[in-house]
Amino acid sequence: MRIDISLLPALAATFMLVFARIGAMVMLLPGLGEANIPVRIKLAIALLLTLVILPLHRAAYNIDMQSITALLVLMMHEIVIGIVLGATARVTLSALQVAGSVIAQQLGLGFVTTVDPTQGQQGLLIGNFLTILGLTLLFATDSHHLVIAALNDSYSIFAPGEAMVSGDVASLATRAFTAAFKIGIQLSAPFLVFGIVFNIGLGVLARLMPQMQVYFVGVPLSILFGFLILALVLVTMMGTFLEYFIGVMHQLIPSR
Repeated sequence: MRIDISLLPALAATFMLVFARIGAMVMLLPGLGEANIPVRIKLAIALLLTLVILPLHRAAYNIDMQSITALLVLMMHEIVIGIVLGATARVTLSALQVAGSVIAQQLGLGFVTTVDPTQGQQGLLIGNFLTILGLTLLFATDSHHLVIAALNDSYSIFAPGEAMVSGDVASLATRAFTAAFKIGIQLSAPFLVFGIVFNIGLGVLARLMPQMQVYFVGVPLSILFGFLILALVLVTMMGTFLEYFIGVMHQLIPSR
């Protein structure tokens, strides 16, 4: 009995190429690519996804085992695609940080910072709260499955070996950043209105009663009313964010 193992080198090379795309994406994904997630966990998830995706798209790779340069170029191509996909999903989460920063400034809490567990660095308290809540909702509603679907359909958008159109990538990045900033401002719109009305009221009060220490009266009231507004609009805010995230993921899944 003779076993043909001539296909093993090509299969191993294909596995590494698929792993390069998936691994680069996993390292940037919201919830999975965070700084506090152990590297072994990230590698395990990337390997598991590779084992799932490899049989589906193995035929898309044309491996030339005679040229190491071609393999290296193809691997760099796969890594760039993974970074583009992961960064697109990551940028969507930054909309909550933008909203949190605006809300904190309007409530007078711009100086209150804590360690952001998703970034491993200092961040505004309200922004960190919204980010953690957004991540929780993404997993609670199974919206992270759309990321895996986008990874699977990325082979029809960015076929292995085909040159990436820089204009398309730049357009995707530009739309992702602008949409994140726009959604962040829209989420914080009630607090912008509140900040304008409240500060105008304080200005009028200061003119009518110059002897009153407006600052010491205004800051506690601003925080109190701000948290009341946050409690009222939080459900709507997070629902809008989920719709935005799902819409971005569907843009990466053209076949669905």
